[in-house]
Amino acid sequence: MPLLPSPDYRPPRYMLNGHLQTIFPSTLRRTPAFNYRRERIQTPDKDFLDLDWSTVGSSDTLVVLCHGLEGDSHRPYMKGMVVALNKAGWDALAWNFRSCSGEPNLLLRSYHMGAMDDLDLVVRYALTQKQYQRVFLVGFSMGGNLILNYLSQWPAKVPEQVKRAAVFSVPCHLKSACLQLAKPQNRIYMKRFLKSLHLKLQEKAQRFPLDLADYHLITTFQEFDDRYTASLHGFRNADEYYQKCSSVQHLPKITVPTLLVNAKNDPFLSPQCFPVEQALQNPNLYLEIPSAGGHVGFSESFFKNLYYSERRAVEFLQGES
Repeated sequence: MPLLPSPDYRPPRYMLNGHLQTIFPSTLRRTPAFNYRRERIQTPDKDFLDLDWSTVGSSDTLVVLCHGLEGDSHRPYMKGMVVALNKAGWDALAWNFRSCSGEPNLLLRSYHMGAMDDLDLVVRYALTQKQYQRVFLVGFSMGGNLILNYLSQWPAKVPEQVKRAAVFSVPCHLKSACLQLAKPQNRIYMKRFLKSLHLKLQEKAQRFPLDLADYHLITTFQEFDDRYTASLHGFRNADEYYQKCSSVQHLPKITVPTLLVNAKNDPFLSPQCFPVEQALQNPNLYLEIPSAGGHVGFSESFFKNLYYSERRAVEFLQGES
């Protein structure tokens, strides 16, 4: 029954709540300087994905990282994790979802919570480049949900080299998480997401027939997903999108040892995003619920650049429960 005990993690004293624990690391963190090696690959539908490699000459292990909504490989949480993984002696591949690498993707479709085909393509492509014996997966927020969907919905398709996964701050029950983000105390996050998504839609509207009239009236993810995400990606509406792409319902099918860390004070997560029963029933799902950490935060010492998520991911991927 891999419901893990509360960890010894404690945030810095001056990060008094989940909002500060979310905002400080995402906006003020300075990560060590390093250079990715970028590679572009073509998708089967004639689009492209940009992959950012950070290799240390590992003979056998690669870690594939998935970022969050409107993130990219250069976000502090991604670069911090890459540095930690490299220090552990592993090669790292941080890939950018469609339209997230700094260049618009070619098609009307973009990325979404259930785009497992792109993740599978990246994993399989990486395995053709080097004879890695082990592949680990690490994901944050939306990227974590994507990994959980991949491991649980496509267990027979996942390459045998994929041995373990660690995901953090995952909104695994999408509808309730969207309702959580629509609450007044989360308005600052919602506005930021909707503004960023609007900019990408404006670019697409120059190349495709896309109605952006009255976009300013959209104030929630439910409204955005109903109007755009669902229609652009083959779902009837937002409810069907949430139902099919919420990983929580598929967690019992995970066969790869997987660590899920969701903080109790994460402002993005609803109670349904803490799958205690699923963890109790699946020996391969390790659920950890620290009392603090915020959303993709988990700072241990902000000024020393120490993060619990990075320490914990390396521990778990090394085989330490």
